[in-house]
Amino acid sequence: MQELISRPMPLDQADGLRRLFAHKRVCMVPVVSNPNVAFGGVMLERLCTAFAEHGKHTLVVDASERASEPFEMAAIDLSACIEKLSPQVSYLAARGLPLRHVNAAGSTASFLQAAMQAAPGCDVLLVHASASDLCRLFMRSGDATSVRPLLLADDRPASVTHAFAAMKLLTQRAGLVVHDLLLGAAAHSPRSERIAMQLATCADDFLGAVLRDWVQIDPATDAREAPTPELRRLVREQLRSALGETTLAEAAPPAAARTLARPTHTTRATGRSNPAPARAAH
Repeated sequence: MQELISRPMPLDQADGLRRLFAHKRVCMVPVVSNPNVAFGGVMLERLCTAFAEHGKHTLVVDASERASEPFEMAAIDLSACIEKLSPQVSYLAARGLPLRHVNAAGSTASFLQAAMQAAPGCDVLLVHASASDLCRLFMRSGDATSVRPLLLADDRPASVTHAFAAMKLLTQRAGLVVHDLLLGAAAHSPRSERIAMQLATCADDFLGAVLRDWVQIDPATDAREAPTPELRRLVREQLRSALGETTLAEAAPPAAARTLARPTHTTRATGRSNPAPARAAH
């Protein structure tokens, strides 16, 4: 009887879940949906392949404008709505689902916790949603300082304009000022590097934001192919940032990185120097 009395009682029903996740840090990857990108799904597949190379299981939470409506069971058992696409990738159709978790302050961050609890085996939570949805998810979240949103664009003006508008919203409303870019374009597109430079310049000049890195993805490639060195680097840095593992020695980009620098706009990958780009993002 004395043993039963002295045994500590859990603080609430979520105590067991907190103990379960206490030892594990999930990498949060907000990916800004862009309805003007023709092959956004291909870029997400390539991203998941790169995370799988690190042995990470990715849960893709698709709350974008074109995602499917969530199953009716989502209100009762979110885990029952998760589809396993491969040994390393799971998928949750979640259009409109984050707003069901909004609180009085306008934050939907509790949805992120619900998604992690529904998929305790995931190492990467890839949230594909509009910029406004991502603002509500991350603006008052403790993870806001460790996430780096991924912008999606291709080599058409409408998609680039949308990506810049998304960057502006995330910077001003959520305080997320460091971004990466996935640019869908043919391998030898003459516009891809110029687009990345223009976005970097506009981010710096008008928003006080940073486009830290960008990767070009050819939509014609097979998602099962090995990721490019550039994509591997971006994913590695995303993981380090999310897990807080970046050291001072790693803070500077590697020699092969295509991190965007000013004012000469020299890319480390090519060594070429370009004139300052136009102010417009297209």
